[in-house]
Parts: sequence; structure tokens; C-alpha cells
Amino acid sequence: MDMEARGHSEHPEALRLWLRMLTLTQLIEKQVRTQLRELWGTTLPRFDLMAQLERKPEGLKMNELSRRMMVTGGNVTGITDQLVVEGLVERVPVEGDRRAFLVRLTARGRSLFADMANQHENWIVAAFEGLSPTEVEALHLLLGKVKQHHHDSALETA
Repeated sequence: MDMEARGHSEHPEALRLWLRMLTLTQLIEKQVRTQLRELWGTTLPRFDLMAQLERKPEGLKMNELSRRMMVTGGNVTGITDQLVVEGLVERVPVEGDRRAFLVRLTARGRSLFADMANQHENWIVAAFEGLSPTEVEALHLLLGKVKQHHHDSALETA
């Protein structure tokens, strides 16, 4: 039974909506994880790391990668080590700092990531095919209002 199914009718609509959003996120993420594994023998964390590097072609320091991915440095190091061995990323020394290095995609990594990102986009689009373009836009706007309210509330309590 998923979280939404456990959200009985006596719960407020907002809670039921939250559970539906969580359930949908989990279902889509599970499908993405499965497809990444089946098509490319890779994982979502590896895809996410490559996505961060794709946005910064000059490369990122490990601590910056860790911060952007919101995972520990050890996790980033392990994933990076695997991708280096596979020739998908490289470590490049930082000029003026002998201990630091940047991680960046190799040409092979950029090419593979472009294929994966294109397919990933198709999967996400397909996940919302049950909605019309107008419904997708409306849902996006409504969730944006929730996000803005949350952001404004967080600023008020800071």
C-alpha cells in the first residue's frame, strides 16, 4: 500500500494532496531508476552527478558537487571514482592549489549524458501525458504558489 492509500478520507485535503504528490514522485522516480539501470546500467545518483557537471563544463570542486547534490563528500567521491574508471569524468588540477582539483565530464561523458538526458526528458513528459498542456500549466502555476508561500513563510521565521 502506498502512502496515499494510507491517507484516509478523514485527513484534511492538504494532507491528502501531499501524500498524492509524494506517491507520484516515488512512482516516477522508481520508473526513472529502472530505465537508467536497464538502458545504461547506471544509477540515478550517477545521472544526477553528471547533470551537475553538464551545467558547469569547466568543472566543479568535490565540495561544490557534494553541496549541489545534497549528499556527503564520501558518496560523491565514490560515484566520481567509478565514473573516472569508466572514462566519463576526469579530475583536473586547480591552478595554484596543489591539493584541489575539478571534476568535469569527458567528451565521452558529455555524449553519453546528452543521450541519457534526452531520454530522461521523454520519460518525464510521458509521466504527465494524462494531463492536457493547459492542465500541466495550471498544476505548475498552483505548485509555484505553494512554493512561493513556503519560501515567504521561511523568510518571516528567519
